[in-house]
Amino acid sequence: MKGSFSSLAMKMTLLLFILNATFLLSGCGIYSFSGTNLSPDLKTFSVANFTMGTAGGPANLPQRLTEQLKEYFQKNTSLTILPSGGDLVLEGSITGYDVTPAATTASDQAGLNRLNVTVQVRFTNAKDETKNFDQSFTYFADFPQAQTLDQNEARLLPTIQENLIQQIFNKSAADW
Repeated sequence: MKGSFSSLAMKMTLLLFILNATFLLSGCGIYSFSGTNLSPDLKTFSVANFTMGTAGGPANLPQRLTEQLKEYFQKNTSLTILPSGGDLVLEGSITGYDVTPAATTASDQAGLNRLNVTVQVRFTNAKDETKNFDQSFTYFADFPQAQTLDQNEARLLPTIQENLIQQIFNKSAADW
């Protein structure tokens, strides 16, 4: 008799857990497991070619950022890409590309240098203007003071770009 009671208790506990999880997820509004918080009436998106609004940095950086944003949206949403005029539109410019000292040593010299990349993004949601924004996003990566930017740029930029794209996506599609 004792074994059947504990089995029943386990089943009831599992049932309560499932009901609670269902209740919590239903209370979150529009939700998907990809992390987006997009209205179902949104069907398309466009990403205008980003521009280089600062000196420095690889000439193809705006193009790479544009293409990676398109790919990220395609992978993480069910939206269809359009060349222009999408329900969601992203456009922007790289406004900062600079190296600054990041950490000092005991002799007041830079121990690390930091590559900072800043992107100004304008986001337009044709279905809900309250979601529109014009915002700056920045990310950085450090490298040893004894090395040059040229020695580190190819290694640092992919991480910086990934983080910038994640920030932009979170602000525009995930609404974080």
